[in-house]
Amino acid sequence: MVFLTTPIYALLVALVRLILWFRVSGMRSATGQSIGVGGDMALMLRVRQHGICQDWATFILILMMLGEGGGTPALYLNAAGILLVTGQVAHPFGLKIDNAAHPLRYVCNGTNILAALIMVICIAARVSSL
Repeated sequence: MVFLTTPIYALLVALVRLILWFRVSGMRSATGQSIGVGGDMALMLRVRQHGICQDWATFILILMMLGEGGGTPALYLNAAGILLVTGQVAHPFGLKIDNAAHPLRYVCNGTNILAALIMVICIAARVSSL
């Protein structure tokens, strides 16, 4: 089976994730903190930005692969993929130490939840019609 749509979004999210990883790695080098965050809130923030990308991206990309493998139309895959990428780009800017209600944090959470729901509905529709 050849996946045509999901790899496009996997590539875009991989680029975001690599950028976030380089930011964590660079700060670890600068602070000498190999493991954990040692109470450094700026390092904690970068670790969480990277971790949140990892959590959501992995979850949604797996759903997209299952959907695409099961015949989900490209329209729905693209909708979920665009929402995923939008959320992953917005989240590092919206995750703030001193502002849990930053608008871009809501953008990230909302887009990720919508992307997941789109794929869950598509997969459920496919499974229930078997």
